[in-house]
Amino acid sequence: MTRVDFYILGDAAKADRYLTACRLAEKAWGLGHRVHVHTASRDEAARVDEKLWTFRDGSFLPHEIVTDGEPPCPVTVSDTWEPTGECEVLINLAPEVPPFFSRFERVAEIIDRDEEARQLGRERFRFYRDRGYDLTTHELDK
Repeated sequence: MTRVDFYILGDAAKADRYLTACRLAEKAWGLGHRVHVHTASRDEAARVDEKLWTFRDGSFLPHEIVTDGEPPCPVTVSDTWEPTGECEVLINLAPEVPPFFSRFERVAEIIDRDEEARQLGRERFRFYRDRGYDLTTHELDK
């Protein structure tokens, strides 16, 4: 069954949700996992794509924005594409639970300081909890 991790960005967090997504993607890729970053829009996918190139000096994370087909990259970003292959980690930046989330071994939900984002995060937490998924919360204050 899919494991769901919520990453709550506190007031003292020095990271935005895109930087946190990049760090999580880098860590998962470094452990040999294929990663998909699901965004709410094409513009947000472009922001994530740009951040993946620049989030850390000297970093290289092979990735691409995908709209169809099966990409060769181990890290994908999209607002519409649904991975059907061997992706193990889903990083969800959209305000709703993606309908394909259960295809993944792990789901990362990143909740920033915005009150609306926190409310939507609570709704997603209840969604997963009410269906019996294993949930873990990580408070990121630094």
